[in-house]
Parts: sequence; C-alpha cells; structure tokens
Amino acid sequence: MADQETLAPGMAGRYAQALFALSQETGTTEQTAANLAAFMGLIDESADLRRFVKSPVFSAEEQVKALNAILAEAEIGGIAANFIKLVAAKRRLFAIADMIRDFNLLNDAKKGVTRAQVTVAETLKPEHVEALRTALTDISGGGSVDLAIKVDPAIIGGLVIKLGSRMVDSSLKTKLNSIRTRMKEAG
Repeated sequence: MADQETLAPGMAGRYAQALFALSQETGTTEQTAANLAAFMGLIDESADLRRFVKSPVFSAEEQVKALNAILAEAEIGGIAANFIKLVAAKRRLFAIADMIRDFNLLNDAKKGVTRAQVTVAETLKPEHVEALRTALTDISGGGSVDLAIKVDPAIIGGLVIKLGSRMVDSSLKTKLNSIRTRMKEAG
C-alpha cells in the first residue's frame, strides 16, 4: 500500500482509497484506472473542461448533467464514471485530479510499479532509454518502472528525474543558476 505521506492529505486521499477498495472488490481496477486516465486526458486537452472542473460557479446538478454527456461521448463508464459523477454531486470536482493521482499511487503500489518522469534537453536514443530504465529500476528496489520522458531544450543539458516522491535535478540550467546565485552572494 502507498505511504499515507504520498497520498493527498484529507478528502482527496479518502475518496481515492474508497474508489481503489471498491475497484479491487469488483475486480475492475485496471478498467477503472484506464477510464480515470481517459478522463484526465480530456481535462489536460481542454481548457474549458479544466475551468469547468475547477469552477465553483456551477451547481452540482449542472456539473453532473454536463459530466453525463462528456462521459458518454468519451465512452467512459463503470465505476470510474459513477465515481466522477458522485464527486461532482458532492461538490468536490475541484479535487478530482488529486483523487485520480492518489488512486494511481495506490494502484501502482499494489502492482509494485514506480512512476518516473524524466526531463531531457534532447531526444534520447533507445539504448539510452533502456539504460535509464535499468538504472531507475535498480534505484527503486527492483520493481517495475513506468518511464515518461519529456524533452525540454530549456534545461540545456543533463537530466531532471522524478522517481516516486524523490527528485534529482542535474540539469545544466539549474547548475548555472546555482553558480549565478553563489556569485551574487560572494560579490
């Protein structure tokens, strides 16, 4: 089970734990995870949906009605759809991203998977991706590592790695900023 420290404190963590327990009891954990990921994808793609989810202006009834249409159009059903509508009915839709993140943490912990986010300055060759995956697997204690790589030329060089709750920033941009700060302090 994921540490309580890694879950959002309070309400979001409780909702996620309840959803995870229900999905395990019904044997639908993977389907629920896929549907939640699809819903988060919709939120990430649409600024309007992001505003709708975060806005306190809409009533619970308006949110549920709109979500019925959105979920049906996206073919998101089952426990995940019911959960999202329940969250809206309880006026907690603003916290749905935290709830989904916590559900994924619980699911990953159950499966022995650690998520890693790596930012690089330029696209990595396949052999470097595999070497990175192997190194992160060793660091994480031998469990499976789900690796997401983002290219951001602004870091100039090096890597920024977030593995679970740990972060290592060895980017050239951060090192240069650190040197600049030390030079200002010395001057």
